[in-house]
Amino acid sequence: MPEPPDIRQQIDALYRSDSRRVFATLVRLLGDLDRAEEATQNAFAAALEQWPADGLPGNPIAWLVSAGRFGAIDAARRRAQLKAALPLIAAEQPSPAAPPDSDQIEDDRLRLIFTCCHPALSPALQIPLTLREVCDLTTDEIAAAFLSTPATIAQRIVRAKAKIRLANIPYAIPSRADMPQRLESVLSVIYLVFTEGYSASSGTSLTRTDLSAEAIRLARLLIDLLPASNPDPEPLGLLALLLFQDSRRLARTSPTGDLILLEDQNRSLWNRAQIAEAAQLVERAFATGTVGPYALQAAIAAVHAGAPSPAQTNWPQIVAFYDLLQQAAPSPIVSLNRAVALAMRDGPAAALPLIDALLATDLPDYHLAHAARADLLRRLGQTDTARDAYQRALALCRQDPERRFLKNRLRDLPQK
Repeated sequence: MPEPPDIRQQIDALYRSDSRRVFATLVRLLGDLDRAEEATQNAFAAALEQWPADGLPGNPIAWLVSAGRFGAIDAARRRAQLKAALPLIAAEQPSPAAPPDSDQIEDDRLRLIFTCCHPALSPALQIPLTLREVCDLTTDEIAAAFLSTPATIAQRIVRAKAKIRLANIPYAIPSRADMPQRLESVLSVIYLVFTEGYSASSGTSLTRTDLSAEAIRLARLLIDLLPASNPDPEPLGLLALLLFQDSRRLARTSPTGDLILLEDQNRSLWNRAQIAEAAQLVERAFATGTVGPYALQAAIAAVHAGAPSPAQTNWPQIVAFYDLLQQAAPSPIVSLNRAVALAMRDGPAAALPLIDALLATDLPDYHLAHAARADLLRRLGQTDTARDAYQRALALCRQDPERRFLKNRLRDLPQK
């Protein structure tokens, strides 16, 4: 009999939303990234075979974890390696009939993030590995986030896996005493996950709401792990930043999926509940007296969120926050964003030399830098040079909504 189409659709949806949760739990149970990846794929293949006949199980995630785990045991037995592999496979779940605990499954992705951010791995290895294994980003997507090449990222991921295996790094959330030395990398991972969800590096859609939601969930879970009596301002700042950014999601695209810039957005569509929560988190972060880069970025987002209209935005305050951010965490992207804010405060002529310098040194192939330069030139009336800059940005852009936006800008420039 042909399988019910809705079952396959449910399995496909489950794979998109929860396959990395299954994977993270299997990493804990099997103790190996590659074995867990194979087990995850086999578990979903088994679901495609059994669920059309048996129906959707009451707890699909637990079913997939169990299927993946026992499938791995069977594979080890078939390879005549059961004697060596079984102690590792069964170590954390002595009762083979017991389904995995739901709360434990919820914690496993954060557990895996902390494992990938172990101090034995360099930061250059930690973040790409986590984005690939925990969040299922492709090497192309990770390379775009790092302004690097897919080949370089792939090499880093291979090296990181080998280091975990050879150093026998445990899959565990560290103690509170050991957490600070891994916190910076964990925050970076969550931020990059959200960034890919907020503005996808490639594809037909501007956003990936699954990644944005997952990043927000992980940020909340991370705050719950930290001592409430002496809160670290950066997790608070990060969650505030994510909520501020996500609050604009419905206003950022048209009904046809086209990009809408901040100054053109319908602010009545912004999620005021998220903005209110984020504002409270920023206040808590600044009340600690030692704010960092995420809290400063959240403060910038708060200024935007509090402006009734684009014309009433406090650009001097935003530039001042960017000055602090440049001191706390200097980077080419921070410099680019500061230049854009400076153009809004002092005019495009003040910012153009700054962006030209970034393009000449740190950001020669970054499409948003070329797009920012094109916009400044357009506002200055330098149409021919603006056209060249838009064309360069378009050649580097890999996301369809952004490409349509750049094409529209090109079309709207005065003709020669």
